[in-house]
Amino acid sequence: MPSQMQAYSVRLEFSGEALVHANLSGAAFVNHDLWVAGDEAAGLMRLSRLDPLAGETLRYGNSRYFALADYLALPDAADIEADLEGMAFHGGYLWLVGSHGLKRKAPKAGRTIAENLKRLASVSHDGNRCLLARIPVVDGPHGSELARRTADGRTAAILSGNDRENELTARLADDVHLGAYLAIPGKDNGFDIEGLAVHDDHLLLGLRGPVLRGWSGLLEVRPRDKDGGLRLGKLGDRHRYRKHFLKLSGLGVRDLLWDGDDLFILAGPTMVLDGEIRVFRWDNAAAALASVPDDCPEMLWEDGPREVLSLPHGIGTDRAEAIARLPQTLLPGAAKWLVLYDAPAPARCPAEHVVLADLLQRDPVVKKPARKPVSA
Repeated sequence: MPSQMQAYSVRLEFSGEALVHANLSGAAFVNHDLWVAGDEAAGLMRLSRLDPLAGETLRYGNSRYFALADYLALPDAADIEADLEGMAFHGGYLWLVGSHGLKRKAPKAGRTIAENLKRLASVSHDGNRCLLARIPVVDGPHGSELARRTADGRTAAILSGNDRENELTARLADDVHLGAYLAIPGKDNGFDIEGLAVHDDHLLLGLRGPVLRGWSGLLEVRPRDKDGGLRLGKLGDRHRYRKHFLKLSGLGVRDLLWDGDDLFILAGPTMVLDGEIRVFRWDNAAAALASVPDDCPEMLWEDGPREVLSLPHGIGTDRAEAIARLPQTLLPGAAKWLVLYDAPAPARCPAEHVVLADLLQRDPVVKKPARKPVSA
């Protein structure tokens, strides 16, 4: 488990065509390439490993932007943000999820009180936010790339729906725990997906909101190919999704990560709040989830994740949003995890379009010398 943090140890250099660096919300490694998502864009960026420049542990740059509309039939216009909040690489695909939530306009400096009250009453829905999709990854001349279709039969696909809802939100509309929250903006403790993890053919979607009386939520789904897109397959005999409620100290999920059979959960305040962000570890979560009876639509886990680390945060800045494990071949030795932050503080931005990320590291195992036998 991570037990120490190396602050500002990874340098990420972005080009200026997409302002992903200021709102990082998802990350995944494909070999030694780093793919990142931002919650105010409709695309992904690939960064390549570069030689260290200023004493950092890792440096990434030569960024390339991949527009989602080039690979997916998006439910809304190509320039409408997807509010991407989770990403995972599994089975030759990058899996992506948007927030699926409504958004409320925030007051702006320089506006009149009347104008800002009108903004605060404005709630909207962008179709691209209801995005659950996969895109094949292939080898290109300069690193990993995305493709609509590959020679080995992999295809890009999106969960069926339209610009108002997809199959997941349609099925949740009458859910006894979550249905009412679909009409509440995500940052008001409404329905808000943040975090995606893939194990075998099951996806876990983390909920930043709602947090119900201190209980945080995960959704388990099993997408299946159908008619050129994705549909929710059955979990057992009849259920198309399963709810898991966990104790995360009243925090909402910010990201998810499988590490073998253990599940890491990055958790922080729901809504727009400054507060402690923590890393939880659910030991042997794969076996726990597999043990759930097929006919069970929901679980309340009184025992499960345990806190292993707290992360720094600022006032309106440095909100940890993404966690990804480094490939062992990238930095040999003790296991390491990358943490990316939304709204980076000035200390994380040493130059234009440059942001510094953190590394979590497992304490190295210190082998004790063998004890010499004591003579009688």
